[in-house]
Amino acid sequence: MSNKQILQAMSGLMAGMFVAILAGTVVANALPRIIADLGASQSSYTWVVTSELLAMTATVPLWGKLADLFNQKLLLQLSLALFVVGSLVAGFSQDVVTLIISRVIQGVGAGGLTALAQIVMAAIIPPRRLGKYAGIFGAVFAVGTVAGPLIGGVLVDTSWLGWRWCFFIGVPFALAGIILLQRTLKLPTVRREVKIDWLGAFLIVGGVCALLIWTSLAGNSFDWASWQTAALVTTGVVLLVAAVFVESRAAEPIIPLDIFRNRTVSLTTLASFFVGIAMFAGTVFLSQYFQISLGKSPTAAGLMSLPLIGGLLVSSTIAGQIISATGKWKIYLISGAVVMTAGLGLLSTIEADTHFGLLSLYMALMGIGVGMLMQNLVLAAQNDVPAHELGAATSVLSFFRSLGGTIGTSVLGAILANRVASEMAKGLSESGIPVAGGGGGHGSAVPDMTKLPEPMKNIVEHAYGVATGDLFLIATPFAFLGLLAVLFIKEKPLKTTSGMERLAAEDASAATAAVPAPRNGEDPGALDAAPGPAGLKKD
Repeated sequence: MSNKQILQAMSGLMAGMFVAILAGTVVANALPRIIADLGASQSSYTWVVTSELLAMTATVPLWGKLADLFNQKLLLQLSLALFVVGSLVAGFSQDVVTLIISRVIQGVGAGGLTALAQIVMAAIIPPRRLGKYAGIFGAVFAVGTVAGPLIGGVLVDTSWLGWRWCFFIGVPFALAGIILLQRTLKLPTVRREVKIDWLGAFLIVGGVCALLIWTSLAGNSFDWASWQTAALVTTGVVLLVAAVFVESRAAEPIIPLDIFRNRTVSLTTLASFFVGIAMFAGTVFLSQYFQISLGKSPTAAGLMSLPLIGGLLVSSTIAGQIISATGKWKIYLISGAVVMTAGLGLLSTIEADTHFGLLSLYMALMGIGVGMLMQNLVLAAQNDVPAHELGAATSVLSFFRSLGGTIGTSVLGAILANRVASEMAKGLSESGIPVAGGGGGHGSAVPDMTKLPEPMKNIVEHAYGVATGDLFLIATPFAFLGLLAVLFIKEKPLKTTSGMERLAAEDASAATAAVPAPRNGEDPGALDAAPGPAGLKKD
């Protein structure tokens, strides 16, 4: 494909990727208003966020497997259609149960988009050329992740729009994506004997959901050391162990376990998990820090995240261009991991009175590191697997990055609540103010700073400033572990053929191996008339 054809095809992919990311981030600043309007409880607040993340993370491997068996363009359009249905149901919801169900539908669609967009890219673009296009996807990912709360804040603050438009706003992008994909993306349909391991899919989804529900609710709805924790962890571990047993014997496993024998896949998967923790911690908790510690509005908080977006946008684009020009990629993985670790370490020093100039520098460093690292991990893995495993390899990386983000956000959120509570109790005690309601540090709701008296306001600002810095200090060692994983990845030359070309070559090789050699006295030309393997067609 020419550059023009690739860019045309990518327009639909980018629209799909943007709405997938937007679905999980745009409601961040709107949730307090949504929960209040629907008359829901505090536990519902958590489930509106968690349900979408659970559905997205748990279904990514299944979508990746389906991509190896069915037409990828059709699957992409199905993902976008699910997203449209979920968004419309969410926007018109009159109660919180309907809203949570709609978020699950959105999450299933977003899981497909997250996995399939990068799989399709690998199918149409050779790894050697993939770098410069992957940089564009990294930029879209950054804008969707960090700009989502900004867009949500603006919609909620605009009286004639309101929170329902947080869900409606993604619908035009999704519909545009479906149309653009139909017009610009040309992928062959490969006929294969399809065997989907439904038992393995159920066990994987069930095990992952049990563990994610535990990390999402522990420390909020129940204690970390409780019978609920024991039940959820035991259920999750048992289901995942059973999934490994089933997957090792399935003809068409959802996650081929053999793929982890590939050193590059194993190490990039590990690094992606740690990148997920670092990236989501930065975006989720910085927004809260801006609003509470610095007293900014939701709209202003989104604007203050621009250094993070800018760093990620610039580094992912430039690194991608250089990788495509030189074919060298490992140095950018190492540099990205080093810079990301340094940025997180510097962010751990922030407090309520940190100058925004310094804060901008720290955010930019973190963004630069994530930009060089995130998409190029996918590139390294896709370059080192057979074409028929591109879907599985790509979805595994996306799955573990989402898993890291979900677990990281849940656990760090619980740590934040406890740290805020202790800091506020300490501040109230030192100020001689009686403590009521446990100090107000617990819960998911963001305090309304405009209604607090000045002494209390100062205590809350200080507590959230200290607690947010501590979160980045906790996240820094995980970024360092990602650096260690990257160091052991072996650099290999980038392939110059696309996934479709490599798959055709593998099919041709399999067809040649399937044709028996002529016996003595047999006419070799007679073999040409023999039927080939099912599913192979000549152009």
